[in-house]
This record gives sequence, C-alpha cells and structure tokens, in this order.
Amino acid sequence: MARTWVVANQKGGVGKSTSVMNLGVALAEQGHRVLLIDLDPQGGLTAAFGFDTYNIGRSAYSLLMYDHISLARVLRQVRPQIALVPASIDLAAAELQLVGQPEQAHRLRRALERSRIPFDYVVIDTPPGLGVLTANGLVAADEVLIPVQCQFLAMRGVRALMETVVRIKGSLNPTLALGGLFGTMYRPASEHAQEVVEELRQVFGRKMLRTLIYYDDVVPEAPVAGLSMLEYQPDHIVAVEYRDLAREVVHG
Repeated sequence: MARTWVVANQKGGVGKSTSVMNLGVALAEQGHRVLLIDLDPQGGLTAAFGFDTYNIGRSAYSLLMYDHISLARVLRQVRPQIALVPASIDLAAAELQLVGQPEQAHRLRRALERSRIPFDYVVIDTPPGLGVLTANGLVAADEVLIPVQCQFLAMRGVRALMETVVRIKGSLNPTLALGGLFGTMYRPASEHAQEVVEELRQVFGRKMLRTLIYYDDVVPEAPVAGLSMLEYQPDHIVAVEYRDLAREVVHG
C-alpha cells in the first residue's frame, strides 16, 4: 500500500503546490514511484507540469464525480517515476455538485482503493479553504503535512485546519495522523520569521519539522519553465531543503 500524504492549509499562498511538486520530485530522486494529485481548482500544480487546466480532458474532477472512471484513465506520466492526476477548472463546481451526495468526502479514497497501479507514495495538493475537496484529501490520506508561511498572520489558519483534522479523524478517517508542519518562505535574517518558527516549535514540539524552506525570488521561475527547483537549480538551497524535507517525512 502506498503511503499517502495530503498537503493542506486553509490559507492560500503558503507554498502548498510548490511543496507538493518539489517533494514529489525529491521522492522520485530517491527511487520511489510517486503519484501527485491536484485537487485545487486553481490548478497550480497542474500548470507547473505544463498542462492547461481549461483544456485537460479527464482530471481529478472525473475521478471524484464518476465511479466508472479509473485512476489509470486520469493520470498523466510527467516524469519517469512520477504520475499526476491533473486538476481542471471543473473542480470549481465539484464543491456544489457533491453536496448531498452519499459519502461525498470518500470519493478520492475509494478511487485510490480501486486502483491496482503500484505507487510508493501519494501526495495530494488541496485548495485554500476547508471544503469538500480538502475533506476528500484528508479522508484519503494517512498523514497531513501543513506548510506554514513564517509570518504570524499565516499561523492563524493552522488552528482551524487542526480542528478540521480532529473532526475528520473522529468521524471519517480514524487513522489520519499529523505528519508534521514545516515552515515555508523562511527568511533567516528576519527576527520575525525566527520568532514564528520558535513559537511553532513550542506549540507543536517534534511535529514541527526541522526542515525550513527558505524564501528566494528564483523559486517562482521554476514552474514557469515546467520544472521543480530540484531540476531548475539542483544545488540551490531551496532544492537542498526539499530533499531534506523528503528524507524527514519518510524517515522521521
């Protein structure tokens, strides 16, 4: 069985899609077979791999809405060791269309359970907010990873997400665990950023992961080129940090 992580935070702009892409490439570098799933209607992860979310055909929407659509018919091979379930603009309608549907939060989990395609790791990208798309990611996952921008305002969204995780664990996915939180857009020269990291470590203890993802203006350039940071600038500190993050979440 693949080990499945969902990357979630109700706040936008904290580096979810960037982290999913780079974590996936880092895992593949280690020799693992990786499936990435884009549940965000904005399709940042999908676009970073060079796909047009307005013209994608079968997508994560198909997987959630139609029981007869298999994972094999949806995924795209984006690297030798990495497959992607892309997002499409149709996902924006899924929140409304799934309301009232039986077991609406279990759609993704059941689609993954039906699949016989072997993967070592599955990493799920989620939209900002705590609606049915994020719930599908949380129900399908073994663990939740929370990227937190190293600013005090960004920390406010963590509490609401943690409450949602507790509710999901209590009623829909009893095995869901907190894989950890990790700081993103960290500026080592900023006293404010250092204070945020210290507070997170005091509150969450060992669940606040050691790895911090630094801020650098070059990071947004990579997806424009259709590449992860590990491919765009392999020796850059951010690429090194994502390799460290992959090792930390795999081995603890």
